[in-house]
Amino acid sequence: MTLIQIRKRSLTIETTYHEGGPVTDKPLKLAAACAVIKNPYAGMFEPDLMPFMAELRTLGTLLAEELVDTLGKGNIEVYSKAAIVGVNGEMEHGAVWHEAGGWAMRTVLGEPKAMVPASKAVANAGYRLMVPVHYIHASYVRSHFNSMEVGIQDAPRPNEILFALVMGTGGRVHSRLGGLTKDKVTVHDGQR
Repeated sequence: MTLIQIRKRSLTIETTYHEGGPVTDKPLKLAAACAVIKNPYAGMFEPDLMPFMAELRTLGTLLAEELVDTLGKGNIEVYSKAAIVGVNGEMEHGAVWHEAGGWAMRTVLGEPKAMVPASKAVANAGYRLMVPVHYIHASYVRSHFNSMEVGIQDAPRPNEILFALVMGTGGRVHSRLGGLTKDKVTVHDGQR
């Protein structure tokens, strides 16, 4: 029996042309792929969450491939992941996504080195979560620090979890605050 039962999925694409300055030649696209699933451990304490985490890799791959198909693999420069757990669950039920969602994105994108940022919460249906993103090859590329809102109006219900992956095509439109730039990344250790 599978631990993953999907009730619904969503794909949100946000396109930014300017932030008050001139219209850019290359708009920034951020996309979030979400899946709302039944929480197999809602209302109970399960000491071993490892089978759930392992099985979630398939869901992670499904969402990561949807984002790559939407944005184009060669265009993706930022990423992140998120989980919103319904109120009959616990934070650890969302934390399983750290490995499963991160592993899936790294695999689909060809093993970029930067850590995958994350956000998670236990909340009611309709909760909106701001998800941080950064450059996929080095965490400290300042121009690529950004965020995207994720959420679905009727999710998660008390016995559900909303899992999300986020990818985007570049840094902030009109970024001009200095720091490490993507063309200066040399160490490839995910940090600088």
